[in-house]
Amino acid sequence: MAEHGHVLVVDDEPQLLRALRINLRARGFDVTTAATGAQALEAASKRTPDVVVLDLGLPDMDGFTVLAGLRGWTSVPVIVLSARTDAADKVQALDAGADDYVTKPFGMEEFLARLRAAIRRGSVAGAPAESPVVRAGALEVDLMGKRVLRDGEPVRLTPTEWGVLELLVRSEPNLVSQREILTTVWGPTYVNQTNYLRVYLAALRRKLEADPSHPQHLITEAGMGYRFVR
Repeated sequence: MAEHGHVLVVDDEPQLLRALRINLRARGFDVTTAATGAQALEAASKRTPDVVVLDLGLPDMDGFTVLAGLRGWTSVPVIVLSARTDAADKVQALDAGADDYVTKPFGMEEFLARLRAAIRRGSVAGAPAESPVVRAGALEVDLMGKRVLRDGEPVRLTPTEWGVLELLVRSEPNLVSQREILTTVWGPTYVNQTNYLRVYLAALRRKLEADPSHPQHLITEAGMGYRFVR
């Protein structure tokens, strides 16, 4: 395996696939490419990548269908790479389980920084840690095992969702500012992306709260940040 990990790039533009393959391999990544959704899902099933770069406009199926297929069995970080610039598309992609959204055209250095950050988040999400199990109502957050149970059943979280939850749980019951969450989970270039937090907290509440519209554990402090309450 290449030093920096295995990247699955999914896009139907041959020139873009070639450019990303060359740039990523030159920087030490192992690269697999796919031009269709079916090829992408087959490639991921044969060898789980460290990160997936996914275009939404594929010839055989919508990128959201590919994302749903991946999320059915893996929490691998997914970066959506799309020409769609509408905010609704970005929110839909993040809400569906993507970890980041990059619009075309893009700067290669910024893209590589986001790629490295996604791989780091994925690595942290799977790493062991010396911490207790935190119980809050029907929830059981195992910080050592990096897993969450709700009513005794496992809850599948993406690496980014886990990163947000872990930070809040470890800081409990203190308030964690929006800036701190964005900087810690996404990196310093994301400090103004407060829409990411709204999307991810909404997703976490749907997965973890009995009544997402009236959360008991993932609490918003308007204009300031969020806190975890047992």
